[in-house]
Amino acid sequence: MKVIIEADGGSRGNPGPAGYGAVVLDPDTDEVLVERAEGLGITTNNVAEYQGLIAGLRAAVELGATEVDVRMDSKLVVEQMSGRWKIKHPAMQPLAQEAGRLVREIGSVRFEWIPRLRNSRADALANQAMDAQAADR
Repeated sequence: MKVIIEADGGSRGNPGPAGYGAVVLDPDTDEVLVERAEGLGITTNNVAEYQGLIAGLRAAVELGATEVDVRMDSKLVVEQMSGRWKIKHPAMQPLAQEAGRLVREIGSVRFEWIPRLRNSRADALANQAMDAQAADR
């Protein structure tokens, strides 16, 4: 089973109130199969981006996906997960390891950087999560 993951994370301030959004799509119909979003408290945008990726990968595993195309507007996460950039920041290392574990569980995962405008579904979910978190305070 092949799926597309669109994932995003953000923080209002860096660090600041943060959240992520992830959407899993059917590649043939563009139908939304799963949506995930969560507020993360106070953290950085890069941590939120990784959390969005992990949520999307977990959803793909739950669906039984064996082939995944990940689309994100985070150049950092895409380049690190593709093995082209080193993961130097200590806070990123366990997140990248968890994402890597999920990638191995799926089998075939391809990462693609996309412009922010093409990541609007995941971006909207991340913002909704941040808004909901702010409203709870």
